[in-house]
Amino acid sequence: MVSAGILAACIKSRPQLFEGIHPLDLDTILTAATQRHFAAKAPITNQGYPADHLFLLTKGRARYTFTTQEGKKTVLVWLAPGEILGAAALLSKPSTYVVSSEAVEATSVVAWDRVTIRGLAHRYPRLVENALWTATEYLIWYAAAHAALTTQNAEQRLSEVVTCLAQVIGREVPDGVELDVINDELASAANITRFTTSRLLGKWRRSGLIRKHRGKLVLPSTNCLQPQNR
Repeated sequence: MVSAGILAACIKSRPQLFEGIHPLDLDTILTAATQRHFAAKAPITNQGYPADHLFLLTKGRARYTFTTQEGKKTVLVWLAPGEILGAAALLSKPSTYVVSSEAVEATSVVAWDRVTIRGLAHRYPRLVENALWTATEYLIWYAAAHAALTTQNAEQRLSEVVTCLAQVIGREVPDGVELDVINDELASAANITRFTTSRLLGKWRRSGLIRKHRGKLVLPSTNCLQPQNR
């Protein structure tokens, strides 16, 4: 059962999944969910496993990953509170998760099993429409990422990745915006080598565009790596 605090927060924040749904109906939808908590690095969904739950991120940060047949793990996109995971659970035909998702830090979600969320979607069709909007946004992101591979150089791609992460998972600290991300993850997201990532981060650090301390990446602002600032 979802706590009263989580229920009130969801009603107030209005995640995209609940766009256009009456508060009384939202109360019914959330009452049918359960709360789950995941430690940092813990898997939430597993690629290739049955899509038996839909999750709504309420606290913390998560990310989608994809593992190739050769075993290479690629980070796809980071997720903030209000995002959904496992939308395949809404499909009429039983399916599997196309990608994996994992908690980046201590993370909380509300979850519906497949039978429950499909019953709610039949009763409240707007849930499916809102989930489709989310899927469309991911498709737009993928198209932009694919286009960047052919139109942008390594520095431009890394700049966009860091800027996006600052907006999605960045935390405000006294000296700017802090990111808890390692070079390997940045290299994977920007589709560049670890060596190139390290070289570019070093260049930006020497230019004063970023700072690194305690294993964290700190930007003076979320747009400090935009072209006009470099």
